[in-house]
Amino acid sequence: MKSSDITVSNMGTLPQSKKTERAGWHNRGPNKPMTAIIPNGFFVVNHKWIVKRWNKEAESLLAVKAQDIVGRNLWEAFAGIIPLQFYAVYHKAFLQDIPVHFVEYWEEMGAWFDVVTYYYEDSLSISFKHTNQPADRELPEDRLKILNELYRYVTEVTNDCLWEWDLCARELFWIDGGHKRVFGYPIVNAIIPQHFWENRLHPDDKLRILKKLSEVIATGTATVWEDEYRFRKADGQYAYVQDRAHIIYGKDGRATRMIGATCDISARKIAESQLVESERNLGRERLSMQKELTEAVMNAQERERADIGKELHDNLNQILGAAKMYIELAKTDDENREMCLDKSSGYLVIVIEAIRKISKSLTLPEKRLMGLSESINILLDDLIIMQPLKIEFNENGIDEKSLSDKLRLDILRIVQEQLNNILKHAKASFARINLTQQTSQIVLQIVDDGDGCEIQQEDKGIGMMNIRSRAESHHGKVTIASNPGKGFELKVELPLEEG
Repeated sequence: MKSSDITVSNMGTLPQSKKTERAGWHNRGPNKPMTAIIPNGFFVVNHKWIVKRWNKEAESLLAVKAQDIVGRNLWEAFAGIIPLQFYAVYHKAFLQDIPVHFVEYWEEMGAWFDVVTYYYEDSLSISFKHTNQPADRELPEDRLKILNELYRYVTEVTNDCLWEWDLCARELFWIDGGHKRVFGYPIVNAIIPQHFWENRLHPDDKLRILKKLSEVIATGTATVWEDEYRFRKADGQYAYVQDRAHIIYGKDGRATRMIGATCDISARKIAESQLVESERNLGRERLSMQKELTEAVMNAQERERADIGKELHDNLNQILGAAKMYIELAKTDDENREMCLDKSSGYLVIVIEAIRKISKSLTLPEKRLMGLSESINILLDDLIIMQPLKIEFNENGIDEKSLSDKLRLDILRIVQEQLNNILKHAKASFARINLTQQTSQIVLQIVDDGDGCEIQQEDKGIGMMNIRSRAESHHGKVTIASNPGKGFELKVELPLEEG
C-alpha cells in the first residue's frame, strides 16, 4: 500500500457538491505541504526515532509546537507519559512494510486516539486523531489479554525479547514470552529485580557492561544504549546477545526508563568464531607446509653437496692421483716419458669434463643468450651422452617473451629434478617431455615407461617436494599418476602472470 493511499483514506471522499471547495483546496496545495493541510495530526520519524515532520493539527492535538519537537527524539520528548503500547505498535510498524491501525487510550492526554502508521522510505509516518470512547469498551481483563496478544505478535515477528526497565525502582518488566522462548526462563509479563539480570551476565562481561551502561546514562543526553554480551540461560549455558534500548528522561533531566529488545546472536558469533579458528588452522597448516618445504630444500642441498663430495673424493681424486703418478714417472723414465704424459693428459681431460658436467648441473645456461626450449635441449644432449635413455621433447606454442626469468628457471629445474628421479629410480628406457603454452597457463608433462611406484610413497619424496615447492611459488598445481610396473606421469600447471 502506498503512502498516498493512506492519506486519501484518512481524508475521506468529498461529495460531488464540494467540487468548487475541493478545487480551492487544490489551489492552496502548491503553497502548503500535504501534512500541513490534512485534518489529521501527522508526524514522521526516522529509524532513530528523530522527528522529521510535525503538522499544525499535531501541534493542536498534542499541545507541542513543531519548533519544539522537530529534530528531537520522540521518546525523549514524551518521556514518562507516552504509553508502552504505543512503542510496541510503532516498533512492529518499523519491522513490517505494511500499514498498522489501532485505537488506544492515552491516559496522560485523557483521550482516545485513532492511529494509522505506515513505513515508507526508511521513515515511519503516523496519522492520528481524537476519537470518541468506544461504546463497547473492554473490561480491564480483556484489554490486558489484547495487549498480551499484541506483545506476543511483536516478539514473534522480531524474534527479539522486549523489555522495559524502571531505572528508579531497579526493576525490569519482561514482556510476553520472549525470554521464555529464547532463554528458557518461565517468566512471562512479570517484573524481575535488576540484580536478577545482572547476576546472569557472564563474569568476563559483567563489569564492562554495567560500567558502559552507567556512563551512557550519566551523560544525560544519550537516547540509545546498545551493546553485546553473554547472557546465562536457564540451562546454565551462555548465549551471545545484542541489547538495544531507548533511554527516556524525566522532567528533571534524569533517566527514568529504558525500553528495548534483546536479540540472540549466538549463531552469528559461533560462525565468526569458526571462521577465526579456520583462519588460524590454515595459518598453522601453511606454517607446517613451509617448514616441510624448507627442510626439503635444505635436505636437497645437503644431498647435492654429498653427491658432489662423493664424486670429487671417490672418482676425481683417484683420477688426479693417477695423473700425478704418471707425471712423476715421466720425470725419471725417459723411455716411457711420452706414454706417461699422454696418460696423465688423458686423465686430466676426464677430470675437466667431469667438473664441467658438475658445474652445468648446478647452474642454468646463460638465460640472456638462450631460451627455455634451448636450455632443455642442451640438458637432454648432455644426458643422452652418458645415459642409455631415449628422451623425446615436444613444445607447443611457447612464447618466450611472456615467461619471466624465474618461471623459465623453475620449469628447467623441475625438468632437471624429474629426469634425475627417472635416471635414479625408474629404470626406464623411454621418457617424453611435453611443454605447452595455453591461454592462461604453461602445462609441463613428463612421462616414462619405468617401474612406477605407489603414489603415496612418491608424493613424500624430497624430489617431489622440491617440484611442488617450485610450482607453488607460482600458485601452480602438481598432479602425479603411477602404479607399480606401469610407468609414471608428472603434470605441472603454472599460471601465466597477467599483463
